Amino acid sequence: MALRRALHFVFKVGDRTKTTDVTAIFYKILRHEEFEEGCKATCNGPYDGKWSKTMVGFGPEDNHFVAELTYNYGVGEYQLGNDFLGLTLQSSKAVSNAKRLGWPLTEVGEALYLTHAPGGYPFYLVDKEQPPSDPVQKVCLAVSDLQKSTHYWTTLLGMKVMEKNEEKKTVLMGFTDTQCKLELHDICGAVDHRTAFGRIAFSCPREQLPDLEALMKKENQKILTPLVSLDTPGKATVEVVILADPDGHEICFVGDEAFRQLSMVDPKGNELLDKAMAEDKSDEWFAKHNRQKAAA
Repeated sequence: MALRRALHFVFKVGDRTKTTDVTAIFYKILRHEEFEEGCKATCNGPYDGKWSKTMVGFGPEDNHFVAELTYNYGVGEYQLGNDFLGLTLQSSKAVSNAKRLGWPLTEVGEALYLTHAPGGYPFYLVDKEQPPSDPVQKVCLAVSDLQKSTHYWTTLLGMKVMEKNEEKKTVLMGFTDTQCKLELHDICGAVDHRTAFGRIAFSCPREQLPDLEALMKKENQKILTPLVSLDTPGKATVEVVILADPDGHEICFVGDEAFRQLSMVDPKGNELLDKAMAEDKSDEWFAKHNRQKAAA
């Protein structure tokens, strides 16, 4: 399972301009893509219309865990649930940038700050020198039964447990020590995804995808999207299987070989995003007609 990689987490954003401005405090734009209709694997959520994805991170997707910002035209707001508990990254530069620009930070521990991205998504910033490798340390997701979820992620998906904290009711796991980790936190209650629910993505050798799907069928686990090919205009076609864990967290596994081609840093990423935002007149249209964008 060492060949499997943690790739990114998908965030739905209602205000692309504001989110992009805040993103610049922490991340850089890696690539931007526009789509005329909804994704066959519901990458943009349960929406059929035009949408975009913007990949942002500290470095190339080959060796960094990044964020995918998904924007559905016409949807201005999403409801947060209790499912996503935070992304933790180590960068004193990010902390100093946030302070300099007046972005709200709350000190919640020694050299640890909590902040919220537009839309309310929580991020934890460790105020220490950014490591030469990926500064993104972990993604934390809520679960209702820690033992059941740990079994799913380790026995079925092949992650290894790296740390347990019975007092905090957490388990930290990953595919390798050098990748972004997944932390599961037992909230002792139901996990509510609401409409802002995200998706965590991993890659594996393409040849493993059919076997992964077959294993999930055999174990009577939920498969949201069976093995399917996804096209990106002008870029590589990738194959994916979309799963759901016992609490309904969406999980994407994509064939690694094609994904490495698709995910190469695009030098025109900033330019393409700026162009798309300039051409997006939806805010003006809604304001002119004295209406608000839909709240999902």
